[in-house]
Amino acid sequence: MNQPDFFWGYLPFWIVNYGLSLVAWACIGRWMLSLFVPALQPQNYIWRSFVWLTGWAIAIVSFITPASLGQRWLPLITAFWLFWLRTGIYFAMASAGLTPRLAGGG
Repeated sequence: MNQPDFFWGYLPFWIVNYGLSLVAWACIGRWMLSLFVPALQPQNYIWRSFVWLTGWAIAIVSFITPASLGQRWLPLITAFWLFWLRTGIYFAMASAGLTPRLAGGG
């Protein structure tokens, strides 16, 4: 049996995996940048990019996060949940045979 092409044959896996990874690491970057850049400085294009990229994920996580943790920690909490979501999706896709394997198994 032929294995699909390493990149094109598993394109849904790569898109989901790297997409979630990008947003999770951007959440960490947004939290780190918030230590140096005032939140109300909209002219900073780097800050706007982080907010644009991570805003939707942080908004979703803010619904399930207690308000007592504060807004400052939401990007880190979001990154935590995104990394777990990424791991869960990986195992779901692997069990369905949608992830690439480096070694040819029989």
